[in-house]
Amino acid sequence: MTTDARRQLKLGAYISPGGHQAGWRHPDAVPNALMDFELMSHVTRVAESGKMHAVFFPDSCGMAGATSFDRGDLSRARRGRCVYIEPATLLAGLAARTTHIGLIATITTTYNEPFHVARRFASIDHISGGRAGWNLVTSQIEDESWNFGREQHVDHGLRYERAAEFIDVVMGLWDSWEDDAFVLDKAGGQYFDPTKLHFVRHKGAHFNVRGPLNVARSPQGRPIVAQAGTSDVGRDLAARTADLVFTAQLSLEDAREFYADVKARAATYGRGLEEISVLPGLTPIVGRTQGEAEDKYHTLQNMLPDELAVKALERLTGDVDLMKCDFDGPLPPLPPSNSARGRQKMIMDLSDQGMTIRQIARRYAVGSGHLATWGTPSQIADMMQEWLETKGCDGFNVMTPYLPGPLEEFVELVIPELQRRGLFHTEYEGRTLRESLGLRTPPNRFSV
Repeated sequence: MTTDARRQLKLGAYISPGGHQAGWRHPDAVPNALMDFELMSHVTRVAESGKMHAVFFPDSCGMAGATSFDRGDLSRARRGRCVYIEPATLLAGLAARTTHIGLIATITTTYNEPFHVARRFASIDHISGGRAGWNLVTSQIEDESWNFGREQHVDHGLRYERAAEFIDVVMGLWDSWEDDAFVLDKAGGQYFDPTKLHFVRHKGAHFNVRGPLNVARSPQGRPIVAQAGTSDVGRDLAARTADLVFTAQLSLEDAREFYADVKARAATYGRGLEEISVLPGLTPIVGRTQGEAEDKYHTLQNMLPDELAVKALERLTGDVDLMKCDFDGPLPPLPPSNSARGRQKMIMDLSDQGMTIRQIARRYAVGSGHLATWGTPSQIADMMQEWLETKGCDGFNVMTPYLPGPLEEFVELVIPELQRRGLFHTEYEGRTLRESLGLRTPPNRFSV
């Protein structure tokens, strides 16, 4: 394959309570890794040593499966990934331990307020010197609603309607101050130039926010915005607002369709193709030989009982009890989900392709529905290069089945191979995350 030197991969390290569902049981895994700040610092510095663009922390405001556990289903106690440090707080700590890598955290628009999110990420951006990013989500997990005075999750359409207004308010608040608003004139006694202070004065269906934000303008103009929706409304929101799109496709054909669709939608909003980057999730299982990689994959799969894999899949079905179904049969008809509609469509497509419930569940377990591959560094680089060069992606969010070993192996073995091919940079291109991603500093909306 030939390499276009003008196009290189953008890589994030997805440090998650996800990965493989049984990964925490691996002999080399640190099972409580996500509550260990020193370990989180270590894996972030590992990613930075590999010149990865960002670390990416997912989040929810509830424990997946808490409702069924509360009703007496104790299977959740056999699964890891239940507790982890709140990611925005974590970013502030990691900013002091790193110098170049971007720091991206997930915060939901469904159970937060725009002013809180704007202030939190603007503050992290100042602490980190311009390396903060916000992953906007609308909450997949229906259990979150119980923690905010609701016994039912907000409807999918209404969640995205709220999210579209939410991001407009946040971006307006981030522009409260122009870059040179603070004159700090001690002799004259003037702290700021009042002509360079702006009120967002937003009044909409969901929010009434005056402003201004009591944090100065971000070192990178505004923090990076990532978005992870794959439904139709999710794609449209990403095309209009996101710098990065985190997505899940299992085949190159599907990835190319998604890539082309999001880029075309972005163009309708007057955005250039380079202003938005599509990063599918990828779980690479690296071996120095093909046999070693296959052994690693089968070791992980053998740690996961079928019952737990199928139980984890139920969240996407719209409350269908899969435990009453034949695991070696197809998925039953599924009602529309109010959770992750893109993921529900994914598992339905796999069923239509002839996969059984057992096979779908075990496939989903490897990377929570994201693409998984196993092989030598060269084989994994081949796959990543093909997706990049055939416009299936602009890069990948690299997921790992457990921590910290697989990320260390990816940085040690795969990144040098990508760099040798000219597919990945060897140094950070700038001080801020926006500069590292090759994105321009956005103008202040009130001063143009």
